[in-house]
Amino acid sequence: MPQPHRPTRRAPGSQPPPPRSARGGGPRPGRRDDRPRWGVRVAAVLSLVVLGSGAVGHAVMTGLDTGIERVDPFKDMKNRPQAGHGVNFLLVGTDGREKITPEEKREYRLGGAPCHCTDTVMLVHLSADRERASVISLPRDSYAEVPAHQDLVTGTAHKAHPVKLNAAYAEGGPNLTVRTVENMTRVKIDHYLEVDFTSFMKTVDAMGGVEICTAKAMHDTYTGLDLLPGTHRLTGGQALQYVRSRHVDGASDLGRMQRQQRFIAALIKQATGGGVLLNPVKFKEVSSTLLGSVRADRGFGSEQMLALGQAMRGFTPSSSEFASVPVGDPSFQVKGIGSTVKWDEPKAAKLFEALRQDQPLAPARPGQAPHGPAPVPVDVPPKQIRVQVENGTRIDGLGGRVDAALRATGFDTTQAPATGASREVRRTVIVYDPRWDRSARTVSTALPGSELRAVAGQGRTVLVIAGADFKKVVPVRAEDPYQGEFGVVTGDQVVCGS
Repeated sequence: MPQPHRPTRRAPGSQPPPPRSARGGGPRPGRRDDRPRWGVRVAAVLSLVVLGSGAVGHAVMTGLDTGIERVDPFKDMKNRPQAGHGVNFLLVGTDGREKITPEEKREYRLGGAPCHCTDTVMLVHLSADRERASVISLPRDSYAEVPAHQDLVTGTAHKAHPVKLNAAYAEGGPNLTVRTVENMTRVKIDHYLEVDFTSFMKTVDAMGGVEICTAKAMHDTYTGLDLLPGTHRLTGGQALQYVRSRHVDGASDLGRMQRQQRFIAALIKQATGGGVLLNPVKFKEVSSTLLGSVRADRGFGSEQMLALGQAMRGFTPSSSEFASVPVGDPSFQVKGIGSTVKWDEPKAAKLFEALRQDQPLAPARPGQAPHGPAPVPVDVPPKQIRVQVENGTRIDGLGGRVDAALRATGFDTTQAPATGASREVRRTVIVYDPRWDRSARTVSTALPGSELRAVAGQGRTVLVIAGADFKKVVPVRAEDPYQGEFGVVTGDQVVCGS
């Protein structure tokens, strides 16, 4: 499951022209959809990145927006939130599995009838200076209250009532979805984009695949995901498995959202660093592939895409930040609806206020070097691993240097390096208790080329015997790093290292 500058012919802060025709709809609410949730949110975010390139002229862009199906999400809307700084997009993911071939359905576990429903809702805020994109995931099961409206299917007039957030689309299409999200967040939506996962798969393939790295094996029998630890270049179908998977570990939807954040960051890295935005032919191929399944408001077209791209020439993974709405109760019971996700209202209000004020969401990290190689993702956070260092050579001070370097990348060292029993160790050795093998693998990632040696009864402290081959400690980080008050990560924190 890519990104948007104001139109070149409009003044800063002005709004797009009133949208016109309206289309929308979906199945009636109330039927539970237990199919795995897929990550079309990623395709929607990718659309914004891919659709803007300062290196592509009007000649390339001309005609691209003719394939976009138009909707009218802002029709007759009143009492809307006050506009803030920057541009806000509401990105909605829909099913669209009826467009998948029978072979793809079998290979990527996409059986079942299409639900024609929203599976994903995200807010993307592009800062006024066009140097930062903030992406906020809104859980589809969020407790919401839809305003009074007319049902698209039956024509029945409904009073305001509680629902799960994704039911807003089923009852009232894009218009009711926008109204509901604006009421919940008090953030004014400038543009609406809707993408299905057919477009997601084809767009990833058009980009030549996307590189993902994982520190642990990932298996999900529901989606067919099967990845070993390491770096992988995923095709469109494999990428869909990756972003849909909810049964990889006990983290369920939380883990799925974190994987989707990593994937979006990888897409941005591929688009900005892989030549897509600098190659007019490749750019048009990717854009036309994506736009074949997009629905958007009439105020968003090729002119806006080009203007945005011209302002985002320096966009990189570190320019993006990802968050999910703070949750107060993940199982809030509502009569007639069932279990919903209740937001932590004070924290959520603070998050959306930061968005309205055009402020960064990612936490500041004093003392963190802004440049240098990206830390390698590992399974166990270094701060949870106790390490004792011994000098296995006759090199004076080697034990102290290794201890300091390990501590600098986050390991809980004893800060009391000792002299090893042997002074002739050529290759660095990591001695560990088999019960703490995951911790040992994290240490070995920081010490490439070292030898792992399991010793029963060693206990939780990992022993590092520094050998003559020691050169440096490679920076590492937990695969799901510290995310601050709002659960924020920046793109450069979650992509594969160089």
